[in-house]
Amino acid sequence: MSLAIVQPYLFPYLGYFQLVSAVDTFVFYDDVHFITRGWINRNKVLINGNEKYFTIPCSDASQNKLINEVDHALTDKKRGKLLKKIKFSYSNAPFFDDVFPIIKSVLHTNSNAIGNLAMASVRQSSEYLEIDTNFKVSSQNYDNRELGRAERLIDICHQEKAKTYINPTGGKDLYSKSTFEDEGVELKFIEPSLPEYEQFGDDFVTGLSIIDVLMFNNPEKIRNDFLTAFTLV
Repeated sequence: MSLAIVQPYLFPYLGYFQLVSAVDTFVFYDDVHFITRGWINRNKVLINGNEKYFTIPCSDASQNKLINEVDHALTDKKRGKLLKKIKFSYSNAPFFDDVFPIIKSVLHTNSNAIGNLAMASVRQSSEYLEIDTNFKVSSQNYDNRELGRAERLIDICHQEKAKTYINPTGGKDLYSKSTFEDEGVELKFIEPSLPEYEQFGDDFVTGLSIIDVLMFNNPEKIRNDFLTAFTLV
């Protein structure tokens, strides 16, 4: 059984979903410190041919708080303004009518926690793409915050009886394969590839939110061609 453990990000980029689809169980790591100006409450979309950030405002966000301790500050006015921006940007995209309701649903998530809103964006996008992965939440399932960085991940693997742990490639400098192997867990790193696709006829802009990928490509193409475009090392 394979496992990944990553912070919940807001409509993350394609590489995040490649990792989701590569494992049997995906754990949202929501009881680690919030990252300001990170991907938990913001991402990038295409506006007039250029990448632009969109952000969910948060109340008293701080890197001294855990992700699950930070609330968003979406008002009806701010939510409407954000939806209007996305509609303006993508209303002519081929799959707008299928995807825009997902975005609306996520932004109306019945929770004040930014982590829950971010998790909803991953869950609902995965459901749309028919990704068959089991989701769990670290703060709800594992009681191990006293452990060190690598030890926590290994402990979650043990609790889930996972023999393979797949980490984003950025963790190569943080985690040693031998540390995991000594505990009976094979550590692999995922190296994403981001295929190009037709946007609005301009030069291709890579690394945008999954929103952009969904707007321009049908789920079958994404599932068969894009989600499998990675290497495990």
